[in-house]
Amino acid sequence: MDSIISAAGELKYIGAIKRALAAEFKQPEDDWVKFLTSKVYEGAYTQKVREQFTSLVTKATKQFLNDQVNERLKAALGQPNFPMAADAEIAATVTSEKPAEDDLIENGIETTLEELEGYHIVRAIVCGEVKPARVVQRDAKSYFAILLDDNNRKPIGRLHFNRAQKYLGVFDENKIETRIPITALDEIYEHADTLRSSVKMYLGEAS
Repeated sequence: MDSIISAAGELKYIGAIKRALAAEFKQPEDDWVKFLTSKVYEGAYTQKVREQFTSLVTKATKQFLNDQVNERLKAALGQPNFPMAADAEIAATVTSEKPAEDDLIENGIETTLEELEGYHIVRAIVCGEVKPARVVQRDAKSYFAILLDDNNRKPIGRLHFNRAQKYLGVFDENKIETRIPITALDEIYEHADTLRSSVKMYLGEAS
């Protein structure tokens, strides 16, 4: 009985700590920013430094999560059987085209953990067709885009998660988007064939 109570207590506090970390990753508090700043910056912690490092801490934590997920995907997937493309070939397909002008306004753009999780699910689904590094995410005000080769003309999918009803956007052979309502991230797997078909279509265009 004592061990059961002890285990339950541990689970309670572990859950609370995880929620606290998630909150800090999403919107870091000043104490958290100050703690991490002190690890890498020796100067005085002024208002200007606080503002600068608040942005840096937010970016660093998101990149850290991305790196951790990428490492787990690599370990889980091993070496998938995808066609190899030379770096020059990939570079030739990359475009600097951006989403609609409305989406270029950085104010109000907030990449959420849920969007990053959705992105990695899509990436895992299509990595049997292309190298994972070619599947790129680009956040915007109205949607979270997942692109092949960071090319706005090669959308694999879109995550419309900035509303009460979440949607997964998929594309047909004419690159017309269909929004599918979803309630949980694992529902993305139900549309794996459509996502893979989009990637295959773009690979066919390049050949």
